[in-house]
Amino acid sequence: MSLVELIAQADERGLAASGLACLDRCVPLLGGDDETLRPLWASLTDGAGAAEWGERLEQVRAKLDAADDGDEAVVLAHRMLRAAPAERTAAEVRVWADACSVAALRIHRLLDAAEDDASSVAAHREGRTEGMSPLVAAELRRQIVVLEVLAGHGQVGLRRALEVATEGRRVLRAVVSRRSRQQG
Repeated sequence: MSLVELIAQADERGLAASGLACLDRCVPLLGGDDETLRPLWASLTDGAGAAEWGERLEQVRAKLDAADDGDEAVVLAHRMLRAAPAERTAAEVRVWADACSVAALRIHRLLDAAEDDASSVAAHREGRTEGMSPLVAAELRRQIVVLEVLAGHGQVGLRRALEVATEGRRVLRAVVSRRSRQQG
């Protein structure tokens, strides 16, 4: 199933986790650490009230939503954070998860030293993966895994989704670090 189809079929928790995982993988661009988004992840559990998402989102924004530096990848990461819905309803998180998917793939494409032959990430999201650069391919796989795990395991899948996000964050942190050394 393509990423577009998985997003279309995901429930509210899966969509929120999908968007959050994309944002989490891009936290190095926002100056955040490994624990920055943990409160939002915790708000996706059954024991958390719906209002907790909005409160925790505001706390995260206060920590991360500094001015961006004009770098396109950083701008895209800030947009993901700013676009997160204050209310975690299926309709709102579906739009956000879809936008985060596109933004995260674009960010990875911008940061990948290898060439990506596709003219846009839309083709990749629909399942056409030929000519995809390694960093973009890995991000696409992570997005698909998060949605599949949550569709198949519900709340139990949150731990695996967080592991996938953490792995991707470490990869992106290394890419950002290498890029910084090359530019500086």
